[in-house]
Amino acid sequence: MNAPGLAVITGGAGGIGAEIGRRLARDGYDLLLVDRDERVADVAAGLPNATAAVADLLDADGPAAVRDAVRDHGGVLRALVNNAGITRDARVRDLDDDAFSLVVRVNLVGSMRLTYGLAGDLADGAAVVNMSSRAGLGNFGQANYVAAKAGLVGFTRALALAWAPRVRVNAVAPGLIDTPMTQAMPDRVRRKLVDRIPAGRIGTPADVAEAVAFLASPASDYVTGQLLLCCGGRSIAA
Repeated sequence: MNAPGLAVITGGAGGIGAEIGRRLARDGYDLLLVDRDERVADVAAGLPNATAAVADLLDADGPAAVRDAVRDHGGVLRALVNNAGITRDARVRDLDDDAFSLVVRVNLVGSMRLTYGLAGDLADGAAVVNMSSRAGLGNFGQANYVAAKAGLVGFTRALALAWAPRVRVNAVAPGLIDTPMTQAMPDRVRRKLVDRIPAGRIGTPADVAEAVAFLASPASDYVTGQLLLCCGGRSIAA
C-alpha cells in the first residue's frame, strides 16, 4: 500500500527512528529525518528518497528550521512521527529538578512544539504518531520519563479531538526493545525483564516500526486518539 507524500521522523539518527524510516520508505513515503545529532545525515544517505535536518526542537528556532525543510521539500506532509526522546534515570529521592525538567522538555515539550509548528503543513488525512512508552504506566527509577510519556498520551488524545476529522493523532507505546541502551544492561537484569514478557522475547525496532507504519497508513483511517501498546503483552503481565 503506497502512501505518497512526505513523512517527518524525529530522533532519526537512532535505531528505532532509522528503522521507522526504512519501514515508511517501503510504503512509498519520502522522508525527512530530524535529529540534533549530525549523524542523522548518514542515516538519511542510506535510505531511499530521504533527506536530513539537524535541529534541536527545544531551541527557539528548532521547529521553524524543520518547517522550512518541509517546505523546501515541496511535498505534501502526510505523516509526522514524534520519536525523539531521552532518559535520565534515577530513584525519586535522587532525581533533581534539572534531570526531571530535561526529560519532560525533550520527550513531551519538544514533540508538542514541532507538532504545532507543522500544523499548517499537514495535509488533509495526514497522521501524527507520538512515541510514548509502556513505561508511561509506571516504572521504577523513571519518574521523569514516566511523566513525560504519560503526558504524551494525554497530548495525543487532546490533539485527536482538536484536529478531527482532518488529521488523525495516535501514539505507540513500546516495551522493552533491543537497542544499545538495553544491550548495555547487565545480563541478569536483561534476562529478568525478558522473563516478564508474555511474548517470550525482547522487542525489536522493526516491531515498533510496524506499529508506527499501521498508524501512519490509510489502513488505520478510522483510528484516532488511541494508544497502541507494542510490548509483547508486558502491560497485562503481573
